[in-house]
Amino acid sequence: MATVLKSKNFVTKVKDIAEKYNTVYCWGSFGFPITQANITRLARQYPSIYTAATQTRLKSLIGKNYFGFDCVGLIKGTLWGFSGDKAKSNGGTVYCSNGVNDIDCNAMFDLCSGKSADFSDIVPGEFLWMQGHIGVYIGDGLAVEATASWNNKVQITAVSNIGTKSGYNSRKWTKHGKSTFIDFSDVTAASASSASAGITAYTVGKTNAPVNVRETASISGKIVAKLAKGVNIQLTGKTANNSGYTWVEIIYNGKKYWCDKQWITC
Repeated sequence: MATVLKSKNFVTKVKDIAEKYNTVYCWGSFGFPITQANITRLARQYPSIYTAATQTRLKSLIGKNYFGFDCVGLIKGTLWGFSGDKAKSNGGTVYCSNGVNDIDCNAMFDLCSGKSADFSDIVPGEFLWMQGHIGVYIGDGLAVEATASWNNKVQITAVSNIGTKSGYNSRKWTKHGKSTFIDFSDVTAASASSASAGITAYTVGKTNAPVNVRETASISGKIVAKLAKGVNIQLTGKTANNSGYTWVEIIYNGKKYWCDKQWITC
């Protein structure tokens, strides 16, 4: 199975779709321009989804240069060559091209290698997956996903497995993996490290006193660092209850430690 795009190029393309095009979430779409013909076609194909109300909403976008995507359609459209050409019924995509079949999100993720629920080693370009939904990791704790949630479009969101980020809605994913359609040879060790460097900011309670970071989840654990308000860390998702406190496991300077949860704002 041949690769289609380099990781950095793939990330740029999906990010451009989120930032440079008017998009709307449309089940069964992989870059369709929102036209009456395409709305009619989708309604015939998926009558239970494209109700009269949905069709009316989409019709209000006709003539406004909108393109429709669903979650796996974002990936397929990108791999099939979406170009934002509103004069073409598929937005410039060539259906089932480049050796990429028309498959659903679960089947798309099944083709990935290195699937893992540990997000500490994720690199840009990997697919993010949860049952029935898929997205793309673009680095810095962020993803691009086509979803009806929040803004009902292709949008940039935070990967809460790594941490939340101000100004972004966040989603917790189940696993990540490297698609066989993406060439990851351009992801260096340095970029892989920065991709998961952590974006959750410490907020030290109601004071500016430093927070103790310990080797173990206990007040008797050795203090390895004292972090000031605003220091960026990564959360692993692990918690522990000990010494009457709830502890969260963090990654700081590339190593895993523990901190009292009450001082973390996520």
